[in-house]
Amino acid sequence: MGVSDSITFKALGMFKSYNEFRNTYKLLKKSQNWTKEQLEIYQLEKLNQLLNHAYVNVPYYARIFDERGIKPSDIQSIEDLNLLPILTKEIIKDNINDLKSTSLPENKLEYVTTGGSTGDPMGFYYEKGVSRAQEWAFIKTLWDRVGYRFRDKCVILRGNVVKNHEKGIFWEKSFFNRWLILSSYHLSDENLGMYVEKIREFDPRFIQAYPSAVTILAKYMEKKELEPFENLKAVLCGSENIHIWQRELVERVLGCRVFSWYGHSERAILAGECELSSSYHIFPEYGIFELIDHKGNPTKDEKGIIVSTSLTNYAMPFIRYKTDDVGIILKENKCNCGRNYPLLSTIEGRLQEYIITKNRSVVSLTALIFSQHFYSFSMIKEMQIVQEEVGKIIIKIIPEANYSSENEDEIKSKLKNVVDDLEIDFEYVDHIQRTKTGKHKFLIQKLELDTFGYS
Repeated sequence: MGVSDSITFKALGMFKSYNEFRNTYKLLKKSQNWTKEQLEIYQLEKLNQLLNHAYVNVPYYARIFDERGIKPSDIQSIEDLNLLPILTKEIIKDNINDLKSTSLPENKLEYVTTGGSTGDPMGFYYEKGVSRAQEWAFIKTLWDRVGYRFRDKCVILRGNVVKNHEKGIFWEKSFFNRWLILSSYHLSDENLGMYVEKIREFDPRFIQAYPSAVTILAKYMEKKELEPFENLKAVLCGSENIHIWQRELVERVLGCRVFSWYGHSERAILAGECELSSSYHIFPEYGIFELIDHKGNPTKDEKGIIVSTSLTNYAMPFIRYKTDDVGIILKENKCNCGRNYPLLSTIEGRLQEYIITKNRSVVSLTALIFSQHFYSFSMIKEMQIVQEEVGKIIIKIIPEANYSSENEDEIKSKLKNVVDDLEIDFEYVDHIQRTKTGKHKFLIQKLELDTFGYS
């Protein structure tokens, strides 16, 4: 991924649509203080506008409404959305041209793709000059919670390819020299000392990073007993699920708050942590949120597959889009910050982040590994789990110098405490491959989960 493709650098295109940014940002500063009733009224008004637009201007939705014998006016509440079918990635791929709005000329559409972390990237459309400006307004509102200002220095440690990396220069400056961009593809022990030195010299107030990348940095600093960066106020994490052990490590070593947000390239849902807790506030102004079970029905408990309807993308409406992420909602939505936004306690991760045991049970990676404390994690540089067979996993490990067979025994023992019908093999490697966008995948799941009634 090039610099211009990163979510951070989409801010640079904002200036062409400053009014869009300003109006969205102004709305969000006001609406975060609205009552629950005011937010529901706003959502329903925006939903009605979107559905009318989709029926008139989007061939796919005109066909869906007509086939079901309904009109947009039949959807008079958020609950009525279930009159419309779930939108899946497969449907989008098969109907991409019919999902585009006919009200916008081609030169007003911007074609983008997902990062393809599941191995199967998907293409779709934004409205040029509008979508990025709106997105940055939402992100800026999130970061306001930890005191971020445009003039603040920020280190970027995401999926950016820097220009001179082939010459051994793994950093460059951008955004009027306020951003120090570091390559997340060259985080080796040989280079990390230079990374720390560059960050210290730059003296940032914030680090924006993939959790996996900043974890490697923090592990190195802890091992070398290095002091935290003097004026660092927060680490801003997105694009990967952050696990408890990662959060604890980074906060301990860097001496500041880790602040995480959850969203997608598809821009159907956005949520960010509260400044007073680690629960995620879902932006109701951004999209309409649902939880469904594996049969597509509304879930009866707090846990389910996240489905969302974007209220901002008119170029290619995502209505009841199945994200393939599993979330746990807090039924009691009261928060000390005063916002009346829905609250997610946890994003467990993608449907692909599940293990199949010998008796064909489905176990989440969170339950298997990240809900436990492993002393041995401090002896591991990086780790990845691969499942190619039912009931068997391979754990790939890049070990630290002091890693021993006792660490392997501890990992195996703790995993067996959770799931006893699982064969566990270890493979020791020098390198674990990143995705094309520089992300680290904890699990490579090669089994088709729908075979096990889980999709």
